[in-house]
Amino acid sequence: MNDRSAPIRWTQLAAPSRFYAFAGGVLPWAWGLALLLSAAGLYVGFAIAPTDFQQGEAYRIIFIHVPAAWMSMLIYLVMAFWAAWGWMLNARMASMYARALAPTGAMFTFIALWTGALWGKPTWGTWWVWDARLTSEFILLLLYLGYIALTEAIDDPRRAANAGALLALVGAVNIPIIYFSVRWWNTLHQGSSISLTAAPTMAHTMLTAMLLMTFAFWAYSFAVVFMRARAIVLEQESDTDWVRALRR
Repeated sequence: MNDRSAPIRWTQLAAPSRFYAFAGGVLPWAWGLALLLSAAGLYVGFAIAPTDFQQGEAYRIIFIHVPAAWMSMLIYLVMAFWAAWGWMLNARMASMYARALAPTGAMFTFIALWTGALWGKPTWGTWWVWDARLTSEFILLLLYLGYIALTEAIDDPRRAANAGALLALVGAVNIPIIYFSVRWWNTLHQGSSISLTAAPTMAHTMLTAMLLMTFAFWAYSFAVVFMRARAIVLEQESDTDWVRALRR
């Protein structure tokens, strides 16, 4: 059996050529799953889930807001992990993963802030307050944008990856601040409706819609990050034989 027909092991994805081939095979499935789950989540959330007795129809924004907020924090931690891995072990592919994750994380952070403002106007009577949760989430957006700007401003990929890794690791301290802000400070933002240690405080249909949208955002993230990572691989490996052969 030749090398091209051999099954791809996870450890082999550290090779850009292997990752490129693997990601190309995963992309159609990730996009299809993202579309299917999004349609199901939006239908359950906006057509089946009951109206909230306190907030009325305005509460339905949580089906986008909450999963986006979760993804904004999770993607940052994953980005910081890959950035640190690339820095410590001089692993080029790990640094490419981190760079590919940043724009998606920034997008979800912006969506979380924007939908939070849409929810806050009818609930709090204002679009924005310098609440601990909102402020720390806004700082997260600045960290994402700072990471993107820093890595793009440095021409040498290795130096750019190392500088970005340092910023990502320092900024990771903001994630527990976001998560625990509603416990540590007296804030306007409501507490968590879903907890790992307690039963959810929402109707089952609401929980189902939220989880469907969360999985949809996961699938979307895999799809768009893999697409971006493949583009970065082609950019940084442009002088290699396998990329030249691919472009013929």
